[in-house]
Amino acid sequence: MIKLTRLNGEEFVVNAELIQCIESRPDTFITLTSDDRLIVRESVEEVVKRAIAYSRAIRLAPGL
Repeated sequence: MIKLTRLNGEEFVVNAELIQCIESRPDTFITLTSDDRLIVRESVEEVVKRAIAYSRAIRLAPGL
C-alpha cells in the first residue's frame, strides 16, 4: 500500500499492485486494474518512486 493525496488534501492509501497506468495531464491520473481512476497531487515520478519502494519492501519482508 502507498499513501497518496487527493487534490483536496485528503490522504488515502492504494494498493500499488493494482496500478495499471499513471498519466500526467497536467494533474496526475492513476488508472487501476478495476478501471477506477484517481487524481492525486503527487507527480508521476513520485507515485512511481513510492510504488517501487513498496514492491521492494514486500519482496524483502521475511515470511510474506
